[in-house]
Amino acid sequence: MGKVIGALAIMASLLQAPAFAAQAPVFVFTAIPDQDETRLNERFSKVADYLHEKLGIAVKYVPVKSYPAAVTAFVNGQVQLAWFGGVTGVQARARVPGSMAIAQGAEDDHFKSYLIANASTGLKPAADIPTSIAGKTLAFGARTSTSGSVMPEYYLRKAFGDRAPDKVFSRVGFTGDHSQTIQAVQSGAYQLGFVDYSVWDLDRKAGKVDDKKVSVIWETPPFPDYQWTVRGDADATFGAGFTTKLTQTLLAITDKDILGRFGRSKFIPATNAQYAPVEAVAKAAGLLE
Repeated sequence: MGKVIGALAIMASLLQAPAFAAQAPVFVFTAIPDQDETRLNERFSKVADYLHEKLGIAVKYVPVKSYPAAVTAFVNGQVQLAWFGGVTGVQARARVPGSMAIAQGAEDDHFKSYLIANASTGLKPAADIPTSIAGKTLAFGARTSTSGSVMPEYYLRKAFGDRAPDKVFSRVGFTGDHSQTIQAVQSGAYQLGFVDYSVWDLDRKAGKVDDKKVSVIWETPPFPDYQWTVRGDADATFGAGFTTKLTQTLLAITDKDILGRFGRSKFIPATNAQYAPVEAVAKAAGLLE
């Protein structure tokens, strides 16, 4: 009888233990793979640690292999937050009702792309797109990269009578990300390339750019680009007020190491409406369903 009572007592204590409580969900986020993979892992692992500390929940960064994969992970609910470019952000928000752009770099509201050229072209910096670039080889980044492809093509079409890039240049290619575009132009694999200006600056600081071999010859007018976008069901998953707390936490980042890895001075509030210009260009380019 004593053994039965003892067993019942142990069972009761186990039922009351925290181990039997529902396990808190892990907050998972991703980012478009716009540059060197090692650099991205270093950057976002630090963001994960920061969010874990400030939010008091388990946080995990999950890398993806392509821009479309980042959108798919967000749409399927595999991640609740993503660092998107302008185009991938509007694609994701269009497919997930209630999702919101909540924060951006201070520089992201007026972003720009650089047109870079191999030194062998003899091209020099110009205020307008040089018409002499016609007939040369051109590298874009990823097909849905806002600063590496979509907005550059928009400005190219304006300059060349709405002609498609493959009708203006002798060869057009897509490298996949900005760092690879820089190296492709620097090596001479392509004569020209469009890149995110912040990645160009980061790669130069990292000693990956040889100014004798490649240089900036033109920059686009400003446009809205990168942002943090959160799913509309985040509060239902992580508790009332979570989205507000997450937003405040991102805006409160002051760690110079984290900001420096983004090439940003600080994070500021963002809204879906700010990306209307990019959305219009993406629709015209057939990039939105």
